[in-house]
Amino acid sequence: QVRLVESGGGLVQPGGSLRLSCAASGFIFSSYPMSWYRQAPGKERELVASIGTVGGSTNYADSMKGRATISRDNAKNTVYLQMNSLNPEDTAMYFCNTRIYRTNYWGQGTQVTVSS
Repeated sequence: QVRLVESGGGLVQPGGSLRLSCAASGFIFSSYPMSWYRQAPGKERELVASIGTVGGSTNYADSMKGRATISRDNAKNTVYLQMNSLNPEDTAMYFCNTRIYRTNYWGQGTQVTVSS
């Protein structure tokens, strides 16, 4: 079955960086676009970044442009999200996502907390 496992979250000071990872299994990873979403308490889940199958096509939320880089390693079935210049507004649970045959699959999430 499809499985997405996020890691790399944690507590970071404002201005700091984090690299999130999402290990995928149960499907042909290289055939599907991948995305990162986030959800802060009391807010709707929002798209952070997405990447095409071979990594050449990327898309970012306006709030993350210039501060985030999404990448993928198809040999390792892993997608990454490098985030820099983090601020408290980036505090949220971050989720890995893929969509296969009109079904969305999600990981359990990894918490990112930006605080001094």
